[in-house]
Formats: sequence, structure tokens, C-alpha cells
Amino acid sequence: MRDYPQYPTIHVALQHFFMPALILVAIGWLYVALMMAVAEASDPAGTILGAFLTFVLYGVGPVVLLMYLMSHPARRAARRRREAQASAAPEAGGETPADAVAPVREEA
Repeated sequence: MRDYPQYPTIHVALQHFFMPALILVAIGWLYVALMMAVAEASDPAGTILGAFLTFVLYGVGPVVLLMYLMSHPARRAARRRREAQASAAPEAGGETPADAVAPVREEA
């Protein structure tokens, strides 16, 4: 049997615990915004354009913004992992260096 090290919970990113709940809240918010759009479209004074704008501005816009902001730590960690792998990987020799072509000199 393997012994896995026990890490204190302070080292665990909180967004991993809240992400499933956040997705559930986002789905619920989109449902409410969709029902608002349906009510707008079915109202005698309402229009389809008003329903579309209601759904986009009250539903899709805030959810997309929230998901983008909440995924920032994960994107930053992925970027750091890629940079660490790129700096740790030895040069394979398959790629040419960026300075391989001499710059063209201008005649005076």
C-alpha cells in the first residue's frame, strides 16, 4: 500500500471546490434569463428583439464574464506549467533558431 503525503487544506485552491457549484448557479441563472426572455416575447407589447436582448444582456453576458473571471487562476496555472515545461525541455534540434536568417542590410 502506498503512502500519499497529506497536504494541509490551505494549499488547495478554493476554486476547485466551488467550480461545480458555480456551474450549477450559472445554469440556473441562464434558465431564469431564458424565462424572462420568453415572458418578454409573449407579452403583447414585447418584441422578439427585446427578448433576445434580455437573454443576452441579463443571461449570457454576465455568465460569460463570471466564468472568464473565475477561470483566471486555472489559465494562469496552465500558462506557468507550459512555460516551465518549455524551459525545462532540452533543445531537440528540430526547430531552427529565430535568428537563422541574417537581416538585410540597407545600402547607404
